Amino acid sequence: MAKSKENTNKLEKPVWLKYTKKEIEAIIVKLANKDMTAEKIGLTLRDQYGIPKVKLYDIKIKEVMGDKYKDQNTINLNNKIDAITLHNRKYHGDQKAKRQLNIAKANLKKRKEYLESK
Repeated sequence: MAKSKENTNKLEKPVWLKYTKKEIEAIIVKLANKDMTAEKIGLTLRDQYGIPKVKLYDIKIKEVMGDKYKDQNTINLNNKIDAITLHNRKYHGDQKAKRQLNIAKANLKKRKEYLESK
């Protein structure tokens, strides 16, 4: 018989982790001021500071960043559209890239309409 999943949602802080909640929030704010995205901040915390997950401290990077994270999806879509447009200028016959550009523009339009209705 299989073991029940009663303890799967519990995150326990490792013994060797010495940072406090306030210290981690300060690190996140410092990295956010360097114009890093939430994804990059998570990787930096893991690789340079040895913090496996911020959720161990019951905080989220996006909440600590506040307004800086607000339109990150829109920024990422704009960057993707710019990259595909540059690619299309160089390779005119790439039909797959043209389709991806149309899809990215449609997603950006949907995102902007969603943000306006909010």
